[in-house]
Amino acid sequence: MDKHIMEFVNYLAVERSLARNTVISYALDLKQFKNFCANRRVSDIKTVDRTVIMNYIAHLQKIGRSPATLSRQMAALKMFFRFLTDEGLLAKEPTENMESPGVKKKLPAVLDQDEIVGLLEQPRTGNTPGLRDKAMLELMYATGMRVSELLSLDIGHVDCAHGYVRCMGKGARERIVPIGAVAVRYTGEYLQRGRAKIKNSRADKALFLNMRGKRLTRQGFWKILKKYARQAGITKEITPHTLRHSFATHLLENGADLRSVQEMLGHADISTTQIYTHLTGTRLREEFKKFHPRA
Repeated sequence: MDKHIMEFVNYLAVERSLARNTVISYALDLKQFKNFCANRRVSDIKTVDRTVIMNYIAHLQKIGRSPATLSRQMAALKMFFRFLTDEGLLAKEPTENMESPGVKKKLPAVLDQDEIVGLLEQPRTGNTPGLRDKAMLELMYATGMRVSELLSLDIGHVDCAHGYVRCMGKGARERIVPIGAVAVRYTGEYLQRGRAKIKNSRADKALFLNMRGKRLTRQGFWKILKKYARQAGITKEITPHTLRHSFATHLLENGADLRSVQEMLGHADISTTQIYTHLTGTRLREEFKKFHPRA
């Protein structure tokens, strides 16, 4: 089984180009499954059937694994056995039509459009840190980028003349995302009259720098976001991902196509993007109950 797991992990990393952390998680999950099988004298992958897998899931439940862990384990097993079947190593998938243990998806927190406006108005652009912060927040809300993608941008990744940004997503997948006039304006101003004033700025190709001239970190961005959220009077729990969620939700609320939002977010599977349709549906129901005379 070790050989097959190694081949599968290589397939995920090379052919599927999955993120390193995802590949590591799948490898660890399958190692746990292998150990479970070994303890029950199941060493040949061809002898693994639905009963073995169901017993494994029951074992995980018994030792207190969370629903999210169970779901991830089942996803790893399904993909693993589908790979073995596609490679001709198994005649039939033992996980075929098996349902993953139910996990109720928690809907992500979003800011409404007034809260977003309040947040984006907080940075004072008369000084370098404020201009940088304004450019970052506008760019993040304009594109829906992950914070890791935003902070990994280099100067050459942003084209203010044509209004787009080139970013590297999960699994080293590159995508081109359009940016609007406001984000273009403040990113351009930051480059022209802000970034050059930062000490040692010419020594680093990073777009967004801390005041020591080094690439800004996730922790640094987190502190900046928390400060402006507090100044804006936002009481919701807010994270860098909240801007990404708000970007997607606001696009769909205003009539954007789901496939287009999927491409802009860099989701490999549209089912990941579909969670935002639940958010917009929930909001529509709330508006209906609030304003319809017969609600």
